Amino acid sequence: MPQFSDDLFLGTAQTYMGVDTNAALGNPSPMDTGVGPLGRIYVWDTVPAAIVANNIVKSAIITSSATVAAGTSSTSVIRPDGVRVVQLDVPRAVTITGASSVVSVGFTVSGYDYYGQPMSELITGPTTSTATGKKAFFQISTITVSASTVAAVTVGTSDVLGSPVRIADLAYITHVGYNNTLADNAATVVKADATTATTGTGDVRGTVLPNGATDGSKRLVVGITLPALAVGPNATRAGALGVTQL
Repeated sequence: MPQFSDDLFLGTAQTYMGVDTNAALGNPSPMDTGVGPLGRIYVWDTVPAAIVANNIVKSAIITSSATVAAGTSSTSVIRPDGVRVVQLDVPRAVTITGASSVVSVGFTVSGYDYYGQPMSELITGPTTSTATGKKAFFQISTITVSASTVAAVTVGTSDVLGSPVRIADLAYITHVGYNNTLADNAATVVKADATTATTGTGDVRGTVLPNGATDGSKRLVVGITLPALAVGPNATRAGALGVTQL
């Protein structure tokens, strides 16, 4: 009888990670338990497109609701529930670009994450030229403002990329590789925000900002150690994929 020396049972989870053809979200994760039988290190491998300042909202004065329209590296998609959204190439934080006159304007961005969870974020207008959000959106449905922007603004993408699994602590990151370089990339990693989600909290799974602009050819590879709360016999959906979005 053969001997098996490593773990064979890494969790009862049946969570479907939602990575089907073209990440179409046609059958997103039920979000009920943990990640399930994976290795203890999750390898996040992605080649993000270059950032675009206006591929969510073209230059316009926004008085109440913005006209959300796909541009370079984003796509107009109709979700299974009939909602039309702008879908990004990968989950990433949103940017607001405009004059300093919009510093007092609040922009409420609403949409969905990679697993189809509805989410919203309130981003305050930029003090200089660009304000960057903290949450990684995969799809954007609406953007509303607290007051007229008076001056024209655009909404686009940033290099702040959303992790597909919960980064519980920075110590769980084993390696950040970027642009075919063996040495660790001096990336800015933000761990998952475990507090009850609001429009002002951070990303529920955490984000990585690589040291070097994305351009559609540079590969980002992040090794993330998964704790028992994500893959063990008592794994939970929140342990693997973060608290419920808002």
